[in-house]
Amino acid sequence: MHSTPARRRIAFLLFDGVKTLDYVGPAEVFVEANQAVQGYDVVLLSPDGRDVMTSLGSTVSVHGAAGDAGDVDTVIVPGSELPPHEFARGPLTDAAAALAAHARRVVSICSGAFVLAEIGALDGRRATTHWKFAPELERCYPRVRVEPDAIFVRDGDVSTSAGVAAGIDLALALVEDDHGADVARQVAQLLLVYLQRSGGQSQYSVPLRARAQPASIVRRATDLVDADPARAWTVPQLAALVAVSPRHLTRRFREELDQSPAEYVTAVRFDLARVHLEAGASVTETAAQAGYGSAEALRRAFIARLGISPSHYQRRFRSTRPTMRDRPAGAGFDLAS
Repeated sequence: MHSTPARRRIAFLLFDGVKTLDYVGPAEVFVEANQAVQGYDVVLLSPDGRDVMTSLGSTVSVHGAAGDAGDVDTVIVPGSELPPHEFARGPLTDAAAALAAHARRVVSICSGAFVLAEIGALDGRRATTHWKFAPELERCYPRVRVEPDAIFVRDGDVSTSAGVAAGIDLALALVEDDHGADVARQVAQLLLVYLQRSGGQSQYSVPLRARAQPASIVRRATDLVDADPARAWTVPQLAALVAVSPRHLTRRFREELDQSPAEYVTAVRFDLARVHLEAGASVTETAAQAGYGSAEALRRAFIARLGISPSHYQRRFRSTRPTMRDRPAGAGFDLAS
């Protein structure tokens, strides 16, 4: 007679300002898995056992204090939109360290990585966080090998993920470790999410490009590029239009935007290509509209930057809003909508 596997206790360490989706999404993965295996007990903890105020401004009741939790299988620290130095300290880091000392595995979501870094759990390990926090994580904790484009990173018994939905990806991977691919696939199907997404964070989140100073020659040059990104821009052409030498323009770009004029043009074109693909344009149309010499050149650019082809990107991210050509002949529009 086979014995029933012991249920694993998954502890989410919450705090005031915690990002709601950072813990709700992964928690639902483990709860959903119970439909198949009855393998998890999900507990919500706070450093002192008091209820917490989430990023939504709602109060969440916890099951107790971290110090009274007893043994847990997995401790998960979500992130926050608060600056990491405001929450990754004091009682929260003390609670995380105490839980991590007795857990089989330790996990962070988004900027929760700063808590793990602060307690030394990431020293000498590979780790990730949301792209907007990655430079700060790398700067503040030089012993951490930050991988800013990863959706999640697993290094031994410590795992870290990028922001929000990436926590769901990581939770599915943990379920697969515990109960196999079939259970993880069933959970993904029930939640209507990918079991495993290809590519990195850059395919989902485009950091806002730094804006040059309003009165600078760099701003004049970027405005020209933004107005006609498909044009075959060269540094000498741009420099002539803003009445400086190519060398001076390149130096000013480096000073203000930390990139060359050519890199800026490339980034603008790539963003434009993504917009066209998401709007439903064909790969060939997109290549022409965004200034690429051919569909093959566009394909190479997408493979190099995102690890997926333009057509794959389009299937994943194209808007579901119908365009005129998507509508059957004779179909009208509801002017009241």
